[in-house]
Amino acid sequence: MANFDVNWVNGRIVVLCGQQMFIYIWTMQHFTHALEIWWQHQTVLELMGFFTGVLCVWLAAINNIWNWPVAVVSVGIYIFIFFNTHLYADMGLQVYFMAMNIYGWYFWSKKPITEEKTPVLRITPREIAYSIIAVIVFTVFLGSVLKYTTASYPFLDSFCTACSLVGQVFLARKVLENWLIWIFVDIIYLPVYILKHLDVTALMYGLYIFIAIWGYLDWQKEYREQQLQQA
Repeated sequence: MANFDVNWVNGRIVVLCGQQMFIYIWTMQHFTHALEIWWQHQTVLELMGFFTGVLCVWLAAINNIWNWPVAVVSVGIYIFIFFNTHLYADMGLQVYFMAMNIYGWYFWSKKPITEEKTPVLRITPREIAYSIIAVIVFTVFLGSVLKYTTASYPFLDSFCTACSLVGQVFLARKVLENWLIWIFVDIIYLPVYILKHLDVTALMYGLYIFIAIWGYLDWQKEYREQQLQQA
């Protein structure tokens, strides 16, 4: 006669018998063990960078000025992380982010007296042209330098760095299209960090993609409301 075992799994009662019960127990044990090993390889520093990084991007997406001081803490952490993983372009980018975060904090605090928040702006054709030129020049220059170092993916890393430089300027200046740049860059960064075994950072950039989409839609809505008020 078959032996039955009743379990509560994901809100449902599951009846397992014989071989099914053995496979279920074996799978759960190995999954738990793999999860424990993965957790042991995560550093406190990267976990702190993860939480502060997600928090600052989320605050920016909802148009909250407190994203800037949180971002200062986050980039400070990632300066050390990227140095240790030989992602030198990313490390240099974090130094730049530190300066831009301070500037963004200053710019967002200078809102007009009649406005509750600093208004959202739209990108201009001239800014698009300058941005494309800047990305090309920076990618070629930095990539050519980094290929003679121990840097990982010198040209790809440099390209993402160049796009991030431009995106951060537009974020600090509160230009709506900054979120489109971040969506594009984060999609590229995601597999890079997976290959470098920065699992928590990869997870963070995966979340960044969804937060950036949310930020774009939220800022777009706010821009339309601004236009209606000015009409």
